[in-house]
Amino acid sequence: MGLGAIASLVAADAFASTAPEQLQNYKQSDNPVTVLFQGDSITDGGRWVNSSDWNHIMGQGYAYIVSGQLWFNNIGVPMMFYNRGISGNTVLDLPARWEQDAISIKPDILSIMVGVNDVYGVIKNKNPRSVEQFKSDYQSLLDKTKQELPDTKLVIMEPFVLPVGQVKNDLTRWQNEMAPRQAIVKEMAAQVNAVYIPLQDVFLSACEKAPADYWIWDGIHPMPAGHQLIAQEWIKTVKEQLKFPA
Repeated sequence: MGLGAIASLVAADAFASTAPEQLQNYKQSDNPVTVLFQGDSITDGGRWVNSSDWNHIMGQGYAYIVSGQLWFNNIGVPMMFYNRGISGNTVLDLPARWEQDAISIKPDILSIMVGVNDVYGVIKNKNPRSVEQFKSDYQSLLDKTKQELPDTKLVIMEPFVLPVGQVKNDLTRWQNEMAPRQAIVKEMAAQVNAVYIPLQDVFLSACEKAPADYWIWDGIHPMPAGHQLIAQEWIKTVKEQLKFPA
């Protein structure tokens, strides 16, 4: 083995042994701004739950892209990102884990994307809840959050679909069930003075550049380019409205 190869192995081994400690020190320094991503499978992004492995802790979706981009662009700015999205969650599922997965983290910024599974439940007749119940559930969640975390800035992301796969097969019904819930999410965001990210329009505009299945593979879950699209919109909007990062 050549000297260059040996040196690279030594360097890699040395980095592996010191990186976790360095990261831990970084996380604890200067009161980092903490950002928490919450929601369903789109936020989950295949993350390993209860893992401390940084290959998997943020998943592979927009939350991963946002954290990576902001960490890369703002070296030396103390920031910490958490992903607590769980696949399959509806608005009604969030309160049961809100104390552990949101309140106890005490984030400076709490980003919520939820709603498409609520529509799915109606379409598939799996524990369906009405539009009025969806509004009540969302309102209750936000009321608790504002009471427990009065200084936390909220980012509320609009649920979305595109006419691909299962959505395309029953498009009118999906649109009819999604539209009123989208209106409620926008209304809730205004009521709590949250940053609102209108993702349905973002995806529809993107479809002028490439077909719907370029952005979302089954009508619900984004393709890699779709996650990038969400991440870019999140970074742009949060920067504009919350001045984060400063």
